[in-house]
Amino acid sequence: MDRMRKLIAEHMVHSKQVSPHVTSFIETDVTNIVNWRNKNKDRILEQENVKLTFTPIFIEATVKALKDFPMINVSVDGNNIIKKRNINIGIATALPSGNLIVPVIKNTDQLNLIGITSNVQDLALRARDNKLKPDEIQGGTFTITNFGTFGNTTGTPIINQPQVAILGVGTIVKKPAVIETPAGDAIAIRHIMILSLAYDHRVVDGALGGMFLKKISDYLENFDIKRNL
Repeated sequence: MDRMRKLIAEHMVHSKQVSPHVTSFIETDVTNIVNWRNKNKDRILEQENVKLTFTPIFIEATVKALKDFPMINVSVDGNNIIKKRNINIGIATALPSGNLIVPVIKNTDQLNLIGITSNVQDLALRARDNKLKPDEIQGGTFTITNFGTFGNTTGTPIINQPQVAILGVGTIVKKPAVIETPAGDAIAIRHIMILSLAYDHRVVDGALGGMFLKKISDYLENFDIKRNL
């Protein structure tokens, strides 16, 4: 193992020893998001000079849900629960070396979708070039890891200590699904993905974890296809 791999190994083992992990899953229909992105990505690239991926949209929905459920945006110190004033989202990023790093978008809740997209693009690029500053990989309050990048449908991520939850994002696939129409139920081809949430059962029970994950899913499914940005 090189030095970074040793640190990752220690961090993962520590997380499993400290936090009793529970993982919940939910299927989410992201057809509106796929259609909206396909329609607007070229315009956004031209106007804003950023490449809009799905990740910033997932981050945006997660931030909204964290505002609704602030007890997910916490850490544990002994018998104390520390509520975080800021929402700082970490994005797990695979490096060319095969190692993993988690750059952090500070005060993510103060950014619009373009601001989030710019930060994701910049941090991911500099992470792969080994140009991140120490401060840019510290201070995260919640982490997102994207299994879908590698075509995986879902996974059970390990919590990034001292956080208490981590969201796993699976690949988007076309599936036949039952939808409600004015004429009754119908089967249609929809874009479906699986979200997974691993959480620390010391402070996050199934009800809280389940409601939080459902809220993220709701924000994604109810994405406004008429929005400009």
